[in-house]
Amino acid sequence: MNIEISSVHPLRHATSALVLGCFEDDKDQMYHDCDAALDGLLGRLAHSREFTGKNGSARVLHTLGKLTAERLVLVGLGKKKDMSPERLRQGAGNAVSALRGARVASFTSALHMASAAPDAVENAALGMLLGSYSFEQYKTKEKEERFGFDTMTVLLPPDQEQAGHEALQQAQIVCDGVSLARDLVSHPGNVVTPAYLAEAALELAQRNGLECRVYELAELEQMGMNALIGVGKGAAVTPRLIVLQYRGGKGRPVALVGKGITFDSGGISIKPGAGMEAMKTDMAGSAAVLGTLEAAARLKLPVNLVGVIPTAENMPDGNAFKPGDILTSLSGTTIEITNTDAEGRLILCDALHFARQQFKPAAMVDLATLTGACVVALGHEASGLMGNDQRLVDALKRAGDETGERVWPLPLWEEYGEVMKSDVADLKNAGSRDGGAISAGWFLKQFVGDTRWAHLDIAGTAWNDKARPYGPKGATGVGVRLLLEFLQAR
Repeated sequence: MNIEISSVHPLRHATSALVLGCFEDDKDQMYHDCDAALDGLLGRLAHSREFTGKNGSARVLHTLGKLTAERLVLVGLGKKKDMSPERLRQGAGNAVSALRGARVASFTSALHMASAAPDAVENAALGMLLGSYSFEQYKTKEKEERFGFDTMTVLLPPDQEQAGHEALQQAQIVCDGVSLARDLVSHPGNVVTPAYLAEAALELAQRNGLECRVYELAELEQMGMNALIGVGKGAAVTPRLIVLQYRGGKGRPVALVGKGITFDSGGISIKPGAGMEAMKTDMAGSAAVLGTLEAAARLKLPVNLVGVIPTAENMPDGNAFKPGDILTSLSGTTIEITNTDAEGRLILCDALHFARQQFKPAAMVDLATLTGACVVALGHEASGLMGNDQRLVDALKRAGDETGERVWPLPLWEEYGEVMKSDVADLKNAGSRDGGAISAGWFLKQFVGDTRWAHLDIAGTAWNDKARPYGPKGATGVGVRLLLEFLQAR
């Protein structure tokens, strides 16, 4: 969607649709001016409770020539005292949903004027850009009837145009990073393989001037990354380790580690067939790392970043690793395999040790669709957050609150690790179902040493089963905005 800026007054701007924000308890002058021009229509709608400004509501009205805009899109924002950046983003998403329903491809937004916050322009744009996303690459029928947005014009006073332009540019870059992550997760598993992820990383590096190294199977064997290799042994496409570097600042880098299981059948411990098609999303952590690096480079963030992506398919053929096998990880720690469907922690333990040893990062954050247990604990409203450094955990929680990509801290007490101790090896890769998200996090903690580290379990937040205000049904791209906010705050 193209973005333009205009300084014309909202009620004099010629457009197919004008988007305005409305509160339940505080009607501004623009609302009253529109109501007067429309012969009291807005007041009658409020009186009949057809549109009151309730949060989450949106209404498209034809102005019948009584306003310069052909349509008026009223977006409910609830009570004024409850206004927040997230509410503005959600209102923007509701607006584009209403516009899509009316098949209005170009529109003008004054929604940001409902908030006095300095970042209102950016947040309104974020909600509209993210809400306008769709993934229809594999649909071949009725292409000519398919709807897509064309242009969004943002209304700003002349003295705010420069600042507005910068805010909109930032919003566009962030949304491009989220869209990249959403696209990668949305593609099917026969397209996105470890080889495809590696090629996507190389292309990202080329267009943004980053360094990229892809370690192939022979190199992984020489390095001793046997946990990663073990997981990928049963697949036709060999595993890989992808390493990206962005140098934007000074000092030690922040390492972002993303789980890249491009399809998870469960391996020999095979999953039930129902719903297994969703296991193409098991690389959402890697998608978030790629989307973050894309946006960080384009935003020229003054930080050094390393993206580490272990990637494999978990498939059950005659070469696949088996329950009872013992793998020697890159760190030298031996791991008894009790469940081949607990494979994410295996590829991550090698990647975390590699990142720690190779780059000596100031902090490490890993993202993974790691456990169904986290979905049981937190549902689809928040990602699980664990770590060994309270300041890092607090910083990520603040970033989640700011962006609406909420996280919730879970404990990592040593008692949770008792179920991960093996009789025949140093550790086993799966223990009890009780506290399963935490015991998986405890397992990862054994491979980070004294490096400041946090783990985000995004199993419940990487995919929407139903549309949300600015998150259409499907891949969410979760983690990209959270990480960018966290990095900008540093």
